[in-house]
Amino acid sequence: MPIQKEHLEFHVPDMGQGWQTPPGYPAGIQQKILAGALDEPNRRGHRTRLLRFEPGVFTTAPFVHEYWEEVWLVSGDLIVGNDAQGQGGEAFDKAAYACRPPGAYHGPFKSETGCVLLEIHYFDETPA
Repeated sequence: MPIQKEHLEFHVPDMGQGWQTPPGYPAGIQQKILAGALDEPNRRGHRTRLLRFEPGVFTTAPFVHEYWEEVWLVSGDLIVGNDAQGQGGEAFDKAAYACRPPGAYHGPFKSETGCVLLEIHYFDETPA
């Protein structure tokens, strides 16, 4: 049975609290869950979150996961494909978008000035 997201009408999320560093991420990257939940072991669910990078923070290795991911760069800058020392990569500013299927390697990532991403994660719940 699919996990349903809750019904939320327009509201202003509290941007001052509720941020947490996701497991496996470096300090300086935090998420704020807006709606839903993912059950990764059972490959179920949907999640909408904000992910923010503090200025100068970077990841050192590509990511891969078993769920779909859509990402919108809301504000700031994001560098995609830097090396393990945070050098190189392709720079993007606001209004950039990505849609990744399960199993797609992506990253590493860096932000020079800091950024906020809107991410939607979901499993393909169609029977195989």
